Amino acid sequence: MVNIFIFMAPCRSLGTRLNYPRIQGYMGRIISVVNQKGGVGKTTTAINLGAYLAEAGKFVLIVDLDPQANATSGLGVDHRGLERGVYEAVLGQVSMREIVQPTAHETLRIAPATTALAGLNIELVDMSRREFKLYDSLLEIRNDYDYVFIDCPPTLGLITLNGIVAADEILIPVQAEYYALEGLGQLLETVNLVKERIRPEVDVLGAVLTMYDSRTKLSDDVMQELYKYFPNNIFRSVIPRSVRLAEAPSFGRSIVHFDISNKGAKAYERLAREIMDGEMQKYAL
Repeated sequence: MVNIFIFMAPCRSLGTRLNYPRIQGYMGRIISVVNQKGGVGKTTTAINLGAYLAEAGKFVLIVDLDPQANATSGLGVDHRGLERGVYEAVLGQVSMREIVQPTAHETLRIAPATTALAGLNIELVDMSRREFKLYDSLLEIRNDYDYVFIDCPPTLGLITLNGIVAADEILIPVQAEYYALEGLGQLLETVNLVKERIRPEVDVLGAVLTMYDSRTKLSDDVMQELYKYFPNNIFRSVIPRSVRLAEAPSFGRSIVHFDISNKGAKAYERLAREIMDGEMQKYAL
């Protein structure tokens, strides 16, 4: 039997006060945000989904696994001034807990990327258990959080492979554009290979359509094609194309603090609710 207790969490955006169950003895969910195509909204999704879950009272960590460090700067942390980050934690030079930085959201933290992360692929090549280095580094802290989101780089190299192996579930943002589905089969094949040969526990949480424009037929066409890849795993929440979503990271803010009334903000709020509702259904709470 699963033991639970009710946590009363203050929440500005998801209701004035939100009751939700937290599960005793439950390790936090690790969700990798993955797509080898760039510009599909991976970092935007990791930041804003994490921010809304934090606003709902969840304890959230975002691990910036992309050498571009966009998740780090997008949450207001200057990666250029950091002496250590995810690179050092993955290589075991410091603990993951030591590098975690606070953000403007009380219960949202960032494990920052630094410029050194660009060399991680090369460092990993000759290491034993090279696919498990991130997995190992997260073991000590996963119980500190309800959710850990891994923002993966736009490649399918060793860094992203570490992000997939470390995850319980894979979230795949797909842009509503003509070329968006190219390479999706290769990504799913990679995930299946990880399940078969490395870590069977990894599952696909689902796909979320981003940069959707309801005025165009193309967006609807992409949605229909997406159902061929994910017949049962597409989130109902669709993220619209939004200038304000694109502007928020340049101010080091999530959309929650930048423009909470924006249509993109409301879409990420709905997505956060879907994920929390799915968790409660899973444990029949």
